[in-house]
Amino acid sequence: MVISIIGSDGTILARAEGTSNVRLVYDKAFEHGDVISLSTAKDGFVVAQLEDSIAPVLGFLSGEFKLPIPFGEKRVCYSPKSFTGNVHVLWARHATALEVASYRNLALNPLDNHDNTALFPHASANVETRGESVFAAFNAINGNISSSGHGEWPYESWGINRRDDAEITIDFGCDANIDKIVITLRADFPHDNWWKEATLLFSDGSTFTPTLIKSGKPQSFDITPRTVRSVTMKDMIKDESDPSPFPALVQLECWGVPAKFSL
Repeated sequence: MVISIIGSDGTILARAEGTSNVRLVYDKAFEHGDVISLSTAKDGFVVAQLEDSIAPVLGFLSGEFKLPIPFGEKRVCYSPKSFTGNVHVLWARHATALEVASYRNLALNPLDNHDNTALFPHASANVETRGESVFAAFNAINGNISSSGHGEWPYESWGINRRDDAEITIDFGCDANIDKIVITLRADFPHDNWWKEATLLFSDGSTFTPTLIKSGKPQSFDITPRTVRSVTMKDMIKDESDPSPFPALVQLECWGVPAKFSL
């Protein structure tokens, strides 16, 4: 397992390697163009904390994960403490069998980003309001359920730019057994509208259509267990009596275990 800090010109600024776990202390300030890289020789589940102000993630690593260091507008969806200072502690290790088999939110990845193709789960969408980081799809799987505002952290969300055909997809990276969905709507009322209904389309072709209420609290739905690689939230229906055109999603949680383990 290898953690590296890569400069804008491709230079390896720092590197640490280990067989089952690795830790890197980087004693410099990040600069524009720097990238954090995490890779393993074999695909599998890892636990990683690549920014000490962001909670560790238990995810499925397949290939090389890259996390571009955000600056300016790209940073405001994170805590103001994130990626700052002159000392950074980064670590990762292989997950234990008990950790992998634990019942949990399989859609949780606070390290997800637009460039992520290797550390799952990963969120993507067909629209993000004005391309701003505070409305990016990956905000919906970062674990933050603060819902009473909108904009900079801690009120980042997935914004749909008023699109009626907006869709967000969560890819688990491997098959997963799912039996519960939790949806947290943004509730910056009266600025926000809200969705009365949404359709969840699973990769096995099945669907689930929950009825939602006007609330910023997590709304939980038990579903028929199914084994899927991904889920797409689509066909959201906003409250037509509300004059606001701005519904948004704070979190989409998918609870279960990886498919090699039973619920």
